[in-house]
Amino acid sequence: MFSIKNKYNKILLISVVILTIFGIIMIYSASHIWALYKFNNALKYAIFQLLFAGLGFILMKIISKIDYKIYYEKANLIILLCLILLILVLIPGLGVVRNGSRSWFSIFSFSIQPSEIAKLGLIIFVSKYLSKVKKINFKEILPVLIVVGLFFGLIMLQPDFGTGMVLVMSIVALLFISGLNMKFFYILGFVGIIGITALIVIAPYRMARITSFIDPWKDPLGSGFQIIQSLYAIGPGGLFGTGFLNSRQKSFYLPEPQTDFIFSIICEEFGVVGALFVIILFIIICYTSIKITLQKTDLFGKYLIFGIIFQIIFQAVLNLSVVIGLIPVTGVTLPFLSYGGSSLVITMIMIGIILNISKQD
Repeated sequence: MFSIKNKYNKILLISVVILTIFGIIMIYSASHIWALYKFNNALKYAIFQLLFAGLGFILMKIISKIDYKIYYEKANLIILLCLILLILVLIPGLGVVRNGSRSWFSIFSFSIQPSEIAKLGLIIFVSKYLSKVKKINFKEILPVLIVVGLFFGLIMLQPDFGTGMVLVMSIVALLFISGLNMKFFYILGFVGIIGITALIVIAPYRMARITSFIDPWKDPLGSGFQIIQSLYAIGPGGLFGTGFLNSRQKSFYLPEPQTDFIFSIICEEFGVVGALFVIILFIIICYTSIKITLQKTDLFGKYLIFGIIFQIIFQAVLNLSVVIGLIPVTGVTLPFLSYGGSSLVITMIMIGIILNISKQD
């Protein structure tokens, strides 16, 4: 199905396939009780994720055959389209509100999340910009900062702090490897702390997430409920878990376990072994992508692969940190594993881009 030119391509592709298939299986396990209760169809979420995965693999194959340099040529158009989508989704009647955020377009029975598209679009745009700048300094990257700030602002209007954080950190990582002076990052870190503090203070629900992170038992039936139930799922898992389909927490305790907290169910049913299985696959995906990057000489391709893989791994680390109680709830999904069409399909497209770059001389 895919043209494999080196061992790193093959390992990357196999790891992605295994994670995706395991994700579909775990989505069924995590959601079948809730799906049967709500829709009278225990397979609903698993079937939809299977369809998303099928579409994702088809697009991955197509993208892997398209010369990645076309994104360099079309970067400005791509970023403009992403900007338009982020504006349109904020318009009542066009954007659909779910869980308090106006982040989706609803088309028939499917939903599209523009911010997922924007995350990739911004990586393409910044990769092109950095690859053609002769001298990396604050003055030269100011246009990048303006665009990133605009995108972050639009995403925060939804609001979706988790996605905004992933987007910003991906670009910061690209700027870091570009060789920008460290003084910039000290200043950026200071400004970031002030900005995040302000965002928390002006939004009561974010402050509630912070307090529930510090002491979830202060409000065990409210803001602390999710993290408490997540830890209740992880605790009994032990070394080998309670066994497939034997999770207790998915039975109306942990809200929508097939999404942000699917790792909790993996830990409960497969224990430490299951958790390590997932983490090792993410490490393999990261390692093989870096090895592919080191083989390339084209600067745009290097930036593109690094930005993509950093985004995937950073989002995974963010999700796992929330699930085990290391950081407050962010609302970001676990790539390849959590239920969600937009996230899975866009992530598959990202992998397709990496596969194409790896085939280029």
